This record gives sequence, C-alpha cells and structure tokens, in this order.
Amino acid sequence: MYKTIIVDDEKGCRDTLENLLKEFSQINVVAIVDSIALAEEAIKNLQPQLVFLDIEMPGGSGFELLEKISPINFDIIFTTAYDQYAIKAIKYSALDYLLKPVDPVELIEAINRFSSKKHDQDLINDKFKALLGNISGETTHQKIGIPDGEGLNFVKISDIIRFQSDGSYTYMHTVNSQKPTLISKPIGDYQEILTNESFIRIHRSHLINLQHVDKYIKGEGGYTIMSDGSRVEVSRRKKAEFIEVLSSL
Repeated sequence: MYKTIIVDDEKGCRDTLENLLKEFSQINVVAIVDSIALAEEAIKNLQPQLVFLDIEMPGGSGFELLEKISPINFDIIFTTAYDQYAIKAIKYSALDYLLKPVDPVELIEAINRFSSKKHDQDLINDKFKALLGNISGETTHQKIGIPDGEGLNFVKISDIIRFQSDGSYTYMHTVNSQKPTLISKPIGDYQEILTNESFIRIHRSHLINLQHVDKYIKGEGGYTIMSDGSRVEVSRRKKAEFIEVLSSL
C-alpha cells in the first residue's frame, strides 16, 4: 500500500477526497492536514509515497512547501481550483493535477497513472526542480519535460524551433541540435500545452515557435523560413490566422 497524505485547507475538500480514496485498496491515507507547516512535519515524520497537495492555501502555497523539502522522495498529485498559470507550469514539468471539485473518474485515472509509473527518485526531483523554475523564473527560462528512452529531458521552451508530426510520433527541432528528437507523443499534445507561448499550428504536420520565424514567403499557403534554415509549409486553411498572428507581433 502507498502511504498517502492529504494537504488542503478546506474541510469539505479534505473530507471528499478522503472518502473517494477509500475505494482504492492500494492507497493508505496516513495523515490529513490543513496547512503547509503541518504538511512539512507530516511528510518528514511519515515518509509518504504520495501527497495530494492543494496549491493555494492561507499561510503559503503548495509550491512553497516543495521549496522547504529536499530531496523530494514522494510523488504529488496537485489539487486546485482552475489556475491557468499554475496548471501550465505543472504540465510543463510532466506532473499530475486534479481540478476541484475532484471528479471520481479523473481521480481513478490519476491513481492509475501513479500506480503504473516507475518511481525514480532522481526523475521525481528533476520534475519538481523544473516546476519550481517554471513557477518562479522568467518566461524565457521555462522548461518542458520531453520523454526520451531513459525518462525525461527538460528543454528550454525558447530553444524549441518547431515540432513536426509523424503519425502518433513527433519530431522536435531545437537550437544547436544536429538532429531532431523523436518523441512518442502526438503533436496535438504539444499544441495543447504550448498554446499562448508563441507557438502556432500552421499545418496539420507543423507546430512552430514564432520567435524562430525568420521570414514568411507568400504563396497559395506560403511557407516560413525558420532560424535553422528549414522551410515549413503553411496550409491554406491556416494562412489567414498565421498572417494575423504575425502582424500582431
């Protein structure tokens, strides 16, 4: 069984989550606390494998708790009311979250993801290090976790030139890279995560970083010349949207 701690300042949310977790035989809730100070103490004393952590609480955020604990040798599923900035940072760092009020089906999926993955302590620490950097750092220093054969490679978003679809796989082209990185995820996953971060889908096969567009050549759809010299086709359907976005830069 996985020793689990619930951290939330709202009693209703704590009670609901506790009741839902009773349905999971592999989850053993060993503590339920309502503050960052009590959470820090419980984690140090009880050494859990999993923590459900509310992001916004009086007296400090869940992210501040992470800054107090080193190394982080447990997994976290964040719980939060909708917070676009925090959720984006969590997604960049390949971590998990649940929106309040917690949906039972989404909870099942989150527990299944937790139970099925390898609990590599170095990888866990890398994820949270990236998260804290994404939360506190400048946009140009934000990083996104890219899966590779060994785990995750955290890449600066500003260094990504473009993504190119290859069926259910994606090639990622980055600055100073001799060859693209093959990712076992569809391009749509990155379109969703990187929306509003200077990335735009200009073709069903291409998601590009506008900061790396050197030139646009007009045509039926036209094409872009990227900072690495590559030519990327713009589909006719995306042309008007693309030109409008370029004009606003």
